[in-house]
Amino acid sequence: MMTDSPPSSRKPIIMVSSAVYGIEELLEVVFGILNTAGFTVWMSHKGTVPVDPRKSNFENCLEAVRACDLFLGILTTSYGSGKDGDGLSITHQEVLEALKIDKPRWFLAHHDLIFARGLLRDFGYRTTAARAGLTLQGKKLVEDLRVIDMYEAVIQAEKKLADRKGNWAQPFATDDDAKIFVVSQFLRYGEAAEFVRQQPLAFLKQSPAGERQGGE
Repeated sequence: MMTDSPPSSRKPIIMVSSAVYGIEELLEVVFGILNTAGFTVWMSHKGTVPVDPRKSNFENCLEAVRACDLFLGILTTSYGSGKDGDGLSITHQEVLEALKIDKPRWFLAHHDLIFARGLLRDFGYRTTAARAGLTLQGKKLVEDLRVIDMYEAVIQAEKKLADRKGNWAQPFATDDDAKIFVVSQFLRYGEAAEFVRQQPLAFLKQSPAGERQGGE
């Protein structure tokens, strides 16, 4: 499901979803890039997500996912503190909601997250069910194994490669890597505003970047 095209009189709204710990500086830079590019940026770290005081934090965040025009997810080895007991974190819920409603979306995935997933797969833990019996003895690399679940949902790991659409997840090892991706994808505001009014994912298929498929 796509959101209605934004009126030409307003800026496209992009929501940035991520855990905050360890990437505060990167989030500041991403906010600056997107703001300079002409977007209205919704980011909880900056306090710009619309808040209805009658709703819970979870409800406000999920409503923001539904209301924004574009979604940028930044996946790291940090799962995030916003969770109810053993429930899914706010970031995890935001990502799943963006996928569920087929929100025009872009993702960055940290190298350590991809490495951790690959290592577990080498040991035979290839699915969420297989990893369910594992208990982390430390959290030096991965804070919560559900960060891998998030990544696998994004790249649509359960589907055949030919059936995956909108599954790009750009690896990054440094803040500079992430900045290059954000600048390349979003700095050209004029083009961004135009494809938001049309079919964002269809536009990507016509671009050089869209010819590649992210994944495992």
